[in-house]
Amino acid sequence: MKALTFSSFGESDVLEYIDIPDPQLKSDEILVEMKAIGLNFADVYRRKGNYHLKGNPPFIAGYEGAGIIVDANNHPEYNVGDRVAFADAPFANAELVAVNINHVLPLPEAISFETAAAILLQGLTAHYLATDSHKTQEGETVLIHAVAGGVGQILTQISKLSGANVIGLTSSADKAKVAFEQGANHVLLYNEDWKSELFKIVPNGVDVVYDSIGSTLAESFEVTKECGQVVFFGMAGGDPAPVDPRMLMDGSKTLTGGDLWSYLNSKEERIKRASQLFSWIIDGKIKLSEPTSFKLSEGKLAHDYLESRKSTGKIILIP
Repeated sequence: MKALTFSSFGESDVLEYIDIPDPQLKSDEILVEMKAIGLNFADVYRRKGNYHLKGNPPFIAGYEGAGIIVDANNHPEYNVGDRVAFADAPFANAELVAVNINHVLPLPEAISFETAAAILLQGLTAHYLATDSHKTQEGETVLIHAVAGGVGQILTQISKLSGANVIGLTSSADKAKVAFEQGANHVLLYNEDWKSELFKIVPNGVDVVYDSIGSTLAESFEVTKECGQVVFFGMAGGDPAPVDPRMLMDGSKTLTGGDLWSYLNSKEERIKRASQLFSWIIDGKIKLSEPTSFKLSEGKLAHDYLESRKSTGKIILIP
């Protein structure tokens, strides 16, 4: 089979599209012929050598995608030809992927392979943020950092479904337009005095801030109201400064950490959460921006485009 690989760490030029042996199935795995694969920043971090990575050189990144079962490996609940997806199975950047049966997600006919590859990791992240890390209530005001990003767009829509008002933060007028299209009530720009503008909208501060930037954590607390919450789930802008517990006590504020893998902890949880996401899409309650597609053989171009931060929607790879 063909796969997008790398044998040393570095910039995108270490990527190689080469022939490697087909996966050898373990007893608890099925074989999936990939139709669409999601590209994420975690894959860039793996390529650079600063994120967890399975296997030995040539390494294969990727954890998210969708396709068709070509070997059910004697598991009676699966059949050759079944449409499936997954959010957390390694070595996805290949034509064939061995997927543990506890990680297999049934894919409804109404959800395309491309949509599944574009929604799962970011959509499941937005789902747990709005339903577990913070249980969004009607009438609340939420602030979403990087609102035009993949998670931000879906989190905006889920927050609106729950009856919240959404204030988004982003870096450009073009990205602000994307956020408004997803239903954001207000969008503020990082390069302006966004904190002053926010307090004009909500004088007492917001109920919850979703912070995936990291370096903005102190500012997130500044704009959170008393008894409010900050959910910290990413470090796209670098590590945050240490948080002073006295500040939390004085304002009765809460800091919550968020990581998707804490919630995708069983087959039942994966299927339940993915099914909710798929239902929202089928019912038209969540709409996705059209993903940007690259051939799997064009992996270097896809990585370069992702790192340029010019994209507002999902990037997918097509074998």
